[in-house]
Amino acid sequence: MNQPHPLFPITIDTLWQSPEGISLNDNLLNWLLDPSSLTTRLSQRCEHFRVEVLGQEIQSCSKEESTSDILPEEQVLVREVLLYCDDMPQVFARSLLPLKSLTGEEQQLAHLGNQSLGQVLFSNKDLYRKSIEISAFSPSSAVSKLALQLELPPQTELWGRRSTFMLHDKPLMVAEVFLPNAFAYQLSHLQNSQEES
Repeated sequence: MNQPHPLFPITIDTLWQSPEGISLNDNLLNWLLDPSSLTTRLSQRCEHFRVEVLGQEIQSCSKEESTSDILPEEQVLVREVLLYCDDMPQVFARSLLPLKSLTGEEQQLAHLGNQSLGQVLFSNKDLYRKSIEISAFSPSSAVSKLALQLELPPQTELWGRRSTFMLHDKPLMVAEVFLPNAFAYQLSHLQNSQEES
């Protein structure tokens, strides 16, 4: 793999919460709570979709990122990527792949390169997604600083989501933050998708 991005690991230090009772516009909620593949949804809205790997390394899971399935101090492969549509960065994604999950068929997940993790996961009929949690990110957050370095317009608040996937009963955690200019913040995309459906 190439040299990691100078900001890697960007990390996501936030308080995740249930989306119930959180008031957001319909378009943003629609993207945050969509249970299907984000890769597929983005690919359908642009001519050219691509994944840029920012970095990948083995770390100990922090207490803040741990879940009931991925414990604090557990060894995980951390993978951070950007998802682009027509050369516009749409999403920053951070995945935690516990080393205990990277056995058997799942070993391939450690060697994806510029292939989308979502594409691989959602092509597997044994995939099960647990509940989606969401969170807001302030301009002082690491992911907002990444957005500025990507020369995206400043935004008062970014929104993201995370969920644990179970693949053959092996947990994987994926967090995705919508960057400024993402379709998730553009109301016209909700209207277009409603007209198409």
